[in-house]
Amino acid sequence: MRRKAQDWLDHDGLLLIEGWARDGLTIDQIAHNMGINDSTLYAWKAKHKELDDALKRGKDVVDREVENALYKRAMGYKYTETTVIIDSKGQQSVKTVDKEVPPDVTAQIFWLKNRKPGDWRDKRDVEMSGVAAVQIIDDISDTDTDIEAGEDNG
Repeated sequence: MRRKAQDWLDHDGLLLIEGWARDGLTIDQIAHNMGINDSTLYAWKAKHKELDDALKRGKDVVDREVENALYKRAMGYKYTETTVIIDSKGQQSVKTVDKEVPPDVTAQIFWLKNRKPGDWRDKRDVEMSGVAAVQIIDDISDTDTDIEAGEDNG
């Protein structure tokens, strides 16, 4: 069994690690498959660029596939569905139907919130300038002074 970083740095070891990452395994799961602790894998990644690169390459492939699927779902798409039909006499026929998946608003919102957060995120940062805050304090101070002096502004 491979227990040292050097044991995994050959072509076959890096290819296996890249494949696990491409299959969607987490760092913890990859470390388990390698027979090491996840903290050891993190240390090896920091020390050995080729190991880190193999993990990144594997994850990049899956990330791109998911991005493409999300984009396709957000935009909608058409496809052809093929079905084999067997009648009561055992005769086969092929039926093809063109279908359409309409654009998905939820996928569009998700895409836009992540790709253009400045325009589409729910949380907005609002800043107040010091001038407005000072004016409010001045107005309150004037009212307190008027009350103390016994003046009635009403």
